[in-house]
Amino acid sequence: MAVRALRGAVQVDGNERAAILARTAELVTEVMDRNRLTPDDVISVVFTATGDLNAEFPALAARKLGFQEVPLLCCTEISVPGSMPRVVRLLMHIETDLARAQLQHVYLGGAAALRQDIAQ
Repeated sequence: MAVRALRGAVQVDGNERAAILARTAELVTEVMDRNRLTPDDVISVVFTATGDLNAEFPALAARKLGFQEVPLLCCTEISVPGSMPRVVRLLMHIETDLARAQLQHVYLGGAAALRQDIAQ
């Protein structure tokens, strides 16, 4: 069993609580499904949100998906001129038998443009 890190991002339609929770839940669910994970496999998750998303903590979406025992942290993404707006990112630390090359990083919707080199 190795400790690995997964990346992902999703662009949210607007700064509304429901939109942030829905899109973050979609991102977390896709990361978990594509990598055949359960919450017991997850060590921790760091969420970042661009400064224009402050209507809700993205981590709440993970809590609602069963991540009660997983340490979660929300941070604000640094504001870089010209960067994509309304983006939630995650960095998920997991225990897995998968090799690094087998990991499925997930970039959904408009966020797929952020990392075309690793987006699945």
